Amino acid sequence: MTSETITAAVSGTWTLGDLEINRIGFGAMRLTQSGEAFADDAVPSDRGRAISVLRRAVELGVNHIDTAAFYFSALRSANELINRALAPYPDDLVITTKVGPGRDPSGAWQPHATPERLRGQVEENLRQLGRDHLDVVNLRIVGTDSIAERFGALAQLRDAGLIRHLGISNVTPEHLAEAQAIAPVVCVQNQYGIGVRPEHDEFVRACGEQGVAFVPFYAIAGAGREVGASGSDSDEVLAVARAHGMSAAQVRLAWTLHRGPHVLAIPGTGNPEHLVANVAAGALRLSEDELAVLDSLHQSGA
Repeated sequence: MTSETITAAVSGTWTLGDLEINRIGFGAMRLTQSGEAFADDAVPSDRGRAISVLRRAVELGVNHIDTAAFYFSALRSANELINRALAPYPDDLVITTKVGPGRDPSGAWQPHATPERLRGQVEENLRQLGRDHLDVVNLRIVGTDSIAERFGALAQLRDAGLIRHLGISNVTPEHLAEAQAIAPVVCVQNQYGIGVRPEHDEFVRACGEQGVAFVPFYAIAGAGREVGASGSDSDEVLAVARAHGMSAAQVRLAWTLHRGPHVLAIPGTGNPEHLVANVAAGALRLSEDELAVLDSLHQSGA
């Protein structure tokens, strides 16, 4: 089987609330520019290419797209691209967005939204995506302060029918418990990957025990975050990649999927070839010995 024939279905499925999705999804953050995300001098992406990548993702069985209204460059908006490429939307397509952060038209970051401003952010996502409701909305936070007021505001919008399901991003186990006391949480979206936050292993397991999806971001980029992957990988990752005829990035994605059936992947790219490779990573089955090596590397923080 070649990567050209592999679809996202091979990664298995998970249900976000009542929405079944394939575990390999697509992150829209890198769709709007070339180079570092959110950089002031980022070169806007080619619109036609970005639209073709989105359509190809759906052709490859991707039915979970992660986006946000603050994903934009000087000329491109991720939500607008998604709307242009995919509307009218397939019945099985789940679009997850996030609120909390905001950027002004120049791209400068604004203070995180207050409970009162969250409705405006939700409505902006609705407008840009051309939807009458949002499938999943993640409250993204910074810091360890209580999220009760902000999450409660989103729960009210869920009750009003503007949001179907709720999630949280960049959070602690305490945040999850606080949110669940207010309304059901279908997903947690945190930075995680080989060597990245091994102290979160127990949190990942706990999410699975509670039926909450865990959605790592920067699973490929690691410490590179918005800049992207460094291109340098450990000997252990490269050895596993060679054994399977795959790339180091595919091994990193496959490792996260092996952390549990509730772990989802949302690799982002504006490159059609990288898209195909990312989806194909869902077919990579790592042996127990390979997992042991990669787990040890992960625990070392490398």
